[in-house]
Amino acid sequence: MTTYDRPPGDAARAVDEIAAAVGSVPEAELDAIAEELLAARRIACYAPGREGLALRGLVMRLFHAGLDAHYAGEMTCPAVGKGDVVVLSCGPGRLSTVEALAGVAVRAGARMLYLTAQPRNPPAGRADRVVRIRAQTMADDRDSTAVLPMGSAYEIALFVLADLITNRVRAHRSEPAEMSRSRHTNLE
Repeated sequence: MTTYDRPPGDAARAVDEIAAAVGSVPEAELDAIAEELLAARRIACYAPGREGLALRGLVMRLFHAGLDAHYAGEMTCPAVGKGDVVVLSCGPGRLSTVEALAGVAVRAGARMLYLTAQPRNPPAGRADRVVRIRAQTMADDRDSTAVLPMGSAYEIALFVLADLITNRVRAHRSEPAEMSRSRHTNLE
């Protein structure tokens, strides 16, 4: 931690677990992801459970940055095909919904970006780019000494990484922050 006093006990351990997970993705990988998203005609994202909340955050920020981004399963998500990128996350790997959507993306000709802590599990082998986030998930939490339960470190890291990726997208587009703000809903 930089300008703040280190939190005590479990709080310090939780922050360390999240920081390690975020730090496990190299800066060059974040740049490559941003470039892939910028090159896409449109972007569709999906993840199960709490990971899905993080990817909904990514969709929102990409929309604010001026990209055509959608969340799979929403009624307004368009069909994907050649020129599109489908971003899937499955920290523990091997969940049927994610595997099914990966199959749809591949058959439709979309590129697939796969985020996971378990890069050897399907559907990683079908992805155009696999990004490993080194964090505990439900696939490896038994007998764990981590303070954050199940896949919390992965899920929280995913949320932080989504903003780091979006920062790169915005920087590449060279738009003032006011442009992002102008795309934010006023129906809140």
